[in-house]
Amino acid sequence: METDPTYADIVAARDILARHLPETPMWSYPALNDAVGATIYVKHENTQPTGAFKVRGGLTLLATMPARQRARGLITYSTGNHAQALAYASAVFDTLCTVVMPAAANEYKVRAVRALGSEVVLHGADLAAAQTYAESLAAERELALISVGDNPSQVAGVGTLHLEIVSAQPDLDAVIVPVGSGTSASAACLVAAELAPRCRVIAVQSSASPAGHDSWHSGSLVQRANQTVVEGLATGRGFDLPQRIMRRCLSDFCLVSDAQIAEAQLLLATHAHTLAEGAGAAALAAVLAVPSTFSGQRVAVVCSGGNANGAELAALGRNGSLAKSQL
Repeated sequence: METDPTYADIVAARDILARHLPETPMWSYPALNDAVGATIYVKHENTQPTGAFKVRGGLTLLATMPARQRARGLITYSTGNHAQALAYASAVFDTLCTVVMPAAANEYKVRAVRALGSEVVLHGADLAAAQTYAESLAAERELALISVGDNPSQVAGVGTLHLEIVSAQPDLDAVIVPVGSGTSASAACLVAAELAPRCRVIAVQSSASPAGHDSWHSGSLVQRANQTVVEGLATGRGFDLPQRIMRRCLSDFCLVSDAQIAEAQLLLATHAHTLAEGAGAAALAAVLAVPSTFSGQRVAVVCSGGNANGAELAALGRNGSLAKSQL
């Protein structure tokens, strides 16, 4: 049985990733700060080679996986960013990779996974159905099945982004992290507990897919309707490993609506020169939802990815035109 990741594992992952990825930038934008009423630091994981933070976990996982297991090949399930992360890492380590994605998966993410040399199998209406089919294929093909969220190496790899945040800004009042499976929020807890104990770690999820939120608040893993249009937050269940860690030291877990996330996307585009996918804007949406909570504070928001689909881009353009017309 694998043990929970530790701060030391995150430090070790930083050494691994230094051979593959540069640090991502973190900027504060005066126009954004003025609009929000707080000093906001945007951690730009949208600048990763796959457009999202999960590549950190994928590379760490493959680097620490026994060579014999890598040689068998691996299989996973994903709505997109986790898929790209494992496809990218598998290409780096010359490993065969199969990804099961929901039938209606973002076509851009499907294309990106295939371009990295991995096989894509489209199956099912949602992530739960894709997971079930991936499990059956793993048994049939004798492949290593990789969970979206319950792998210690992935949590350790993702934790390196929070090392970068705290190293750059050690006196933060809060860091806000979007949650799908919860790898990033749980990793943030490990880093903050070690290096910045006064910094609150706050998780945020879509109210249309609240399984992680409800699991944390109830203290047990639950399943919930998975109806968000925000792909990176589209999960219908809590994940055991991230939830165990978050229960120990997460400060709060809040919900925002898909409409509030869309508003935050527009604000990032107009006030921070940043194109974020929905999940990447969720952390800022949490600040906008309760501005009095963060007024005057120093807050890092994780822009977890920039892989917006065509519909998101079109909506962003429409909303931007509407905002201009109202000036």
